[in-house]
Amino acid sequence: MADPTDAAPAPAPTVPSTTTFPVLYYRDAPAMIDWFEQAFGFQRRLVVPGDNGTVRHSELSLGATVIMVCSSRPDLSCRSPAEVGAMTAGVCVYVADPDAHHARAVAAGAEIIHPLKDSDYGSRDYTVRDAEGTTWTFGTYIPGAWWDGGDGS
Repeated sequence: MADPTDAAPAPAPTVPSTTTFPVLYYRDAPAMIDWFEQAFGFQRRLVVPGDNGTVRHSELSLGATVIMVCSSRPDLSCRSPAEVGAMTAGVCVYVADPDAHHARAVAAGAEIIHPLKDSDYGSRDYTVRDAEGTTWTFGTYIPGAWWDGGDGS
């Protein structure tokens, strides 16, 4: 029988050299987390509750995409677009099947602001506005694919 101390150590998780994880602030973060699951298919990985029904921190995933959703923090000047009266961010997410994703968002009552379409830069996508004003584009767009040797070179 082999000695377990002779076993090779487990490989470390692969971490990309650079990646981005958007942090989005909302007046009603718990409701937005529920809606992101229903409308967009995100999975709740972690939710750290705050005081009075707020969310101190959360992590939601959709494939390799991770977003963090938190309750507004006026003390840190972190507010929802609904609180400032303007769009403060837009998020673009790659999905392999934009048609199915679009159907899910529509079924959940999402406000579609740009309908599902094929773009001149090779993506199939659509754009939606969430209940507090952030815009989301879901589709097959991959940054750099077009201008790094695609049709735009």
